[in-house]
Amino acid sequence: MAEVLLFHHAQGLTPGVRAFADEISAAGHIVHTPDLFGGRTFPSIDEGLAYIGEIGFEEMRERGVRLAGDLPPGLVYAGFSFGVLPAQKLAQTRPGARGALLFHSCLPISGEWAFGPWPEGVPVQIHGMDNDPIFVGEGDIEAAREIVGKVRDAELFLYPGDRHYFADSSLPSYDADAAARLTSRVLDFLARV
Repeated sequence: MAEVLLFHHAQGLTPGVRAFADEISAAGHIVHTPDLFGGRTFPSIDEGLAYIGEIGFEEMRERGVRLAGDLPPGLVYAGFSFGVLPAQKLAQTRPGARGALLFHSCLPISGEWAFGPWPEGVPVQIHGMDNDPIFVGEGDIEAAREIVGKVRDAELFLYPGDRHYFADSSLPSYDADAAARLTSRVLDFLARV
């Protein structure tokens, strides 16, 4: 059994993010789903990003990092898109991380946006669509390939398609086949960490 801290994407803690967490919980894992937006959800990515921009991206990321302080250190950190920011920072900087699950987004481990090198012994899975204009078009795929190239226990899974939030069953971008494969791979990962 693993304990997972799962951060939502820019549209908020949607029913689809909750459903994903419930599916992981049903497999016997503990999943924490903090709401960084205080109950707010947004009908589009742009509206969610505008809200994050009002608060500040760094402040919003640090809200997630601070929430982890109330939980034990031996966690798997997971995030959907914007939620990758606190998840990846925690996986890379908080001692005791058991793993990281990065969905639809990824940050580099070198250069100005990096939190530093990937910690030894922390496995990671990265999931995205191969024609997602955000994941591919904004450079996240290169960051993912950098991690896979440098980290011993790192996997990048690409799914055919151009949807960003393809694993959120409550949004029009949902892709049931890709989401099922993602969930299966996540459960395999959690069973071994």
